[in-house]
Amino acid sequence: MRLVYSEEAVADLVRLKAFIAEKDPSAAAHVAAELISRVENIRLFPELGRNVALAPEPNVVRDAVFGKYIVRYAAYTEAVVILRIWHHYENREQSF
Repeated sequence: MRLVYSEEAVADLVRLKAFIAEKDPSAAAHVAAELISRVENIRLFPELGRNVALAPEPNVVRDAVFGKYIVRYAAYTEAVVILRIWHHYENREQSF
């Protein structure tokens, strides 16, 4: 199964890493690497997350929680599309 990152998800990773790097650059690299590793698990196990009931396609869009981070993705037959990545304190109202 292919793994695809949306432009928003890539921007989220860059933003989160930069935010953490302001306080601790080595932690930023560690967190980013850990998130990317966890996303690879989603590719291997696309049923890992919970369905997002309010999504336009609730049987396709899922949220996986990894520590303090939430990865929203769409699981299709041939690909997993990473839609967004947030810290759990962030507002995720407009996220589909």
